[in-house]
Amino acid sequence: MGFSISLFFLLLPLSFQSSSSLSSLNKGSSLSVEKQAQHFILSPNQMFCAGFFQVGENAFSFGIWFNDPHSHNPINVVWMANRDQPVNGKLSKLSLLNSGNIVLVDAGQITTWSSKTESHAPVKLHLQDDGNLVLDEPQGTILWQSFDFPTDTLLPDQPLTRFTQLVSSRSFTNHSSGFYKLLFDDNNVLSLIYDGPDVSSTYWPPPWLLSWQAGRFNYNSSRVAVFNSLGSFLSSDNYAFSTYDHGTVMPRRLTLDSDGNVRMYSRNEALKKCFDPERGRRCSCLPGYRVKNRSDWSYGCEPLFDITCNGNESTFLEIQGVELYGYDHNFIQNSTYMNCLNLCLQDCNCKGFQYRYDEGQGFSCYTKLQLRNGRHSPGFSGTISLRLPKGNNFSKEESVRAEDHVCLVQLQKGYVTKPENCYVRFFLWFATAVGVLELICLSMVWGFLTRTRQKSSADQQGYHVAAVGVRKYSYSELKKATKGFSEEIGRGGGGVVYKGILSDERHAAIKRLNEAKQGEGEFLAEVSIIGTLNHMNLIEMWGYCAEGKHRLLVYEYMENGSLAKNLSSNSLDWSKRYNIALGTARVLAYLHEECLEWILHCDIKPQNILLDANYQPKVADFGLSKLVNRNNLNNSSRFSMIRGTRGYMAPEWVYNLPITSKVDVYSYGIVLLEMVTGKSPTIGVQSIDGEESYNGRLVTWVKEKRSGTYSSWLEQIIDPAIETNYNKFKMDLLVRVALACVEESKDLRPTMSQVVEMLQSHESNPKS
Repeated sequence: MGFSISLFFLLLPLSFQSSSSLSSLNKGSSLSVEKQAQHFILSPNQMFCAGFFQVGENAFSFGIWFNDPHSHNPINVVWMANRDQPVNGKLSKLSLLNSGNIVLVDAGQITTWSSKTESHAPVKLHLQDDGNLVLDEPQGTILWQSFDFPTDTLLPDQPLTRFTQLVSSRSFTNHSSGFYKLLFDDNNVLSLIYDGPDVSSTYWPPPWLLSWQAGRFNYNSSRVAVFNSLGSFLSSDNYAFSTYDHGTVMPRRLTLDSDGNVRMYSRNEALKKCFDPERGRRCSCLPGYRVKNRSDWSYGCEPLFDITCNGNESTFLEIQGVELYGYDHNFIQNSTYMNCLNLCLQDCNCKGFQYRYDEGQGFSCYTKLQLRNGRHSPGFSGTISLRLPKGNNFSKEESVRAEDHVCLVQLQKGYVTKPENCYVRFFLWFATAVGVLELICLSMVWGFLTRTRQKSSADQQGYHVAAVGVRKYSYSELKKATKGFSEEIGRGGGGVVYKGILSDERHAAIKRLNEAKQGEGEFLAEVSIIGTLNHMNLIEMWGYCAEGKHRLLVYEYMENGSLAKNLSSNSLDWSKRYNIALGTARVLAYLHEECLEWILHCDIKPQNILLDANYQPKVADFGLSKLVNRNNLNNSSRFSMIRGTRGYMAPEWVYNLPITSKVDVYSYGIVLLEMVTGKSPTIGVQSIDGEESYNGRLVTWVKEKRSGTYSSWLEQIIDPAIETNYNKFKMDLLVRVALACVEESKDLRPTMSQVVEMLQSHESNPKS
């Protein structure tokens, strides 16, 4: 559908405005979901669109968004009519009835939303330049307007009143109602509230402060907050702020984001660049806890164990710099640490305690009935001690992460058909045949235009798909940051990596790709997808450069280098190796199964697994041109060339078999064997049997040792650098998982999510 729009712009610029977009909707007119790319209302200044957009599988919503002339994809939605009740992709319409009522009908049968208006005058529905969708009469009387019913966003001069509130979305890609609200409370104070499935509480302004202590004025009756296009915000309770770019008139929006933060965004009109959301909070579960719903971390965490009332069966894990506010059962001043610990042990409902120094009060003890409202802050002087069962192996490094980036939660909408008579069926068939002929003709014209107008494409005009939160650098900036590309820290088939210091003093790893073989638009499209990925075990991309033949990627810098470097320097004990194995499995499962795009790494090896200051793994160099849309997957998927590194490559590459995610599973298994044995698959195992071999021989050697009669087979293969007091159960588990991953037949190998389950399911094993 996007191609059709572009084609109309090129061939029929005048008729596009009249036959595709509308300036208003009159009585008896409708917008069809099946023609959402053509049926929409455009504001006179062409800044805003109102129409249908897809929110899931066969699920559509009607809303308003900032218009991007080069994409019909509504990235910046500012209002929705039916955010919690999407409609079908067939027969659904938004209609302005002759009665003066606006109705949204699902599949031609059920009304899911209505303006509840009535007028005998010739009313019209139109979209104003300020983004307000208005239903009014000829004399100007407004019957209904979207500004009176905000969802999660305010636009300039749109007031937030005592009758309205902002409700966040569930996630960046799931627009249904979330758990955070911005509203005026009963004390006339503008407040942020978490209203979750289990608890509800105010978190801004700080609830322990009186309104005047928070700088608020609650003796007012207006209850109104508003901001302008200059970037100034003012509330009737005396709360005000200005943006850093205050004073410049530009399109702006204030949104209560899915992470509970209110942010104001500005739009660069010179570039027609959409708003770039800031990175939100980074959420994780405490050690011993896991995310309840992996597709939506807002449901919180649940324990992996049962708490016992017997104090002799409990232990405590102390964590520095973590604060849990509220839900205190006991508060004792001038308490010793042991008194606080014993107080928690005596209470069956105590889940842990907070112990901190309060100035003027000494050390204070807070025993916790619930572990909520947590935050990690290096400046927090106290500690939280978690109550865990004895014999557990939970540690501060093994906390379960709720990913920063929540992949698309697909909403599904079933379609209920209605009986059709033979005449209707005939006319539908006839219309379809005509439409197919039209599409064939349009495709031929489009192909011709694509070939003849390449030089005037988006690359040349400067219109690019911008990756969320990713900055574009100039080549001169990165050359200066790397001191002329002088300090090389890594090298691979795709290019060379240099250490650099950016203008904001951040240390970065800057990868200079080999000479570009793809256009700038294609490169930026792939960078855009990679830029939206976000996982605690995935290297973070900060920016890119696409200038002439130069293609560079800017990543965060990892202090401890690669896994390969640490294995050769014998700096990893068994616990670190196990954590690296688990973290790497998690991020591969994320890339393979949890994202909208199907991403293969194709080169899993120790050199591409980097370690941060805490030895947490971050997979790097998952490269470009390895992104496949899930809808295009088939059993004959082929890559144009062999990818990977000798010693880690799956048999599929050699025998020209279909390439699937199982090639990464195979490489991961080889990496596990290398971490256990300390032996690179490319240099053989000469120290054991004097024979040089490659990965097949290493696998065979491990299998032979494991199936032998010796009870000490693990001691015979384990890396001598690992101390003798390692956890035999976990190291044996790594070997078993590795051997399952390196099966010759891809169908016998587990998926990466199954690998994660195998490694995690044994975390609470009494032997571990």
